[in-house]
Amino acid sequence: MASVTTSTVRPGIAERLSQMIRIPTVSAELDERGPAPFEEFVALIAELYPLTHQDLRLERHTDFGLLFHWAGNGAAGRDPLVLMAHYDVVPVDESDAWTYPPFAGTIADGSVYGRGALDDKGPLLVVLEAVENMLADGFVPSRDVYLSFGGNEETYGKAAEEIARVLRARGVMPWLVLDEGGAVVDAPLPFVPGRAAMIGVGEKGVMTLRLTARGEGGHASAPPSLTAVRRVARAVDRLGPTTFRPRASKAILRMLSQLATRTPGPARHLLRFLGSMPLVTARVFAALGGEPAALVRTTVAPTMQSGGTAANVLPSQASATLNLRIALGETTQQTVFRVRRRIRDPLVSVEVVEAGEPSPESPTDNAQFALLAAALDVSHPGVPAVPYVMMAATDSRHFHRFSPAVYRFAPLDMSNAQRASIHGVDESVEIVALERGERFHRALLERLG
Repeated sequence: MASVTTSTVRPGIAERLSQMIRIPTVSAELDERGPAPFEEFVALIAELYPLTHQDLRLERHTDFGLLFHWAGNGAAGRDPLVLMAHYDVVPVDESDAWTYPPFAGTIADGSVYGRGALDDKGPLLVVLEAVENMLADGFVPSRDVYLSFGGNEETYGKAAEEIARVLRARGVMPWLVLDEGGAVVDAPLPFVPGRAAMIGVGEKGVMTLRLTARGEGGHASAPPSLTAVRRVARAVDRLGPTTFRPRASKAILRMLSQLATRTPGPARHLLRFLGSMPLVTARVFAALGGEPAALVRTTVAPTMQSGGTAANVLPSQASATLNLRIALGETTQQTVFRVRRRIRDPLVSVEVVEAGEPSPESPTDNAQFALLAAALDVSHPGVPAVPYVMMAATDSRHFHRFSPAVYRFAPLDMSNAQRASIHGVDESVEIVALERGERFHRALLERLG
């Protein structure tokens, strides 16, 4: 078995990611582009990672789910490690000014640019890089390993859900599930210096609501006092940031306590205080707004509105679509009840388009979290593993119902600007970050026993 600390990454890691980015696997544009890009991507990774395809068993689940099985040499075949990623990406707004074309996979200034570099082809690549390199060394893991790759995560597709269902039906109960989520970041909180590996121990639930109101149609020259559009607008306006009460989950308190141990000066005492006072923490984070506020409360974001056919015609119906991220400890049923109470208008219907419960919190005092921290010591020496709450949805949500240890972490260094580029403009990843990510997964696999 080769040592992680002395291994080298195969030449061309940046070129391989560049090739992946050039394939526009945009799941939201499946109707326009068709399935060809996705099949092209599947063929590409077979070409780039021949040992992985030779030595691991590949199953296709739905049209977009890839499940690789790497048999270990131990007795823990039914308690495996599951490494997750997705190969679909979000669309690009053609009016945005990218420095390099989003699907060119440009390599420049020590980075790879393009849609998917961070979300989530870069994290997928470092998994495959580690597996391919370890197979070349003749490595066999001490525990079974599954690679679960989905092609429709960005559209809440069924690939990962089906993979999770199949494994559960076979009696396979993952010992550890690791998906995208946090990253290695600078200054994880505004007053906390240094770097930290933010590992999501839970994720917020996701809900889409549609508000609809009907009204009297007719000519716009003599409008009634409350049109359908105005009724919906009033309902949306009532669902402001204070719709849901803030609450600090255990994960947030653990995050603060952990960061306190590495923070100098008065900020250390503040973090310790906040880590022991959940009510105060909830109020402070809510007052900070932005990401801190989203960590402690359910958020409501109006994302789409519709109604009307002409500028001078009163619409008889109007609607608005809301995206909610449900805080840990709350439920979808409580969320809908709270929305209806806040709107206070029986003539506005509230329809649940889709809903998923928030996850339970995975522990940090177990062997699985210790394994993640040990792998970080190899790939990112001196960077602590810090728990936090994932605010976006991941494919791993389909596993937390039956696996006790589900974590969300991509072992890549991300600056604030890079994090902002996810789903935005000029998405990029540094080549040295990819190399560290490969080392992380090698260390993880070597230490499974």
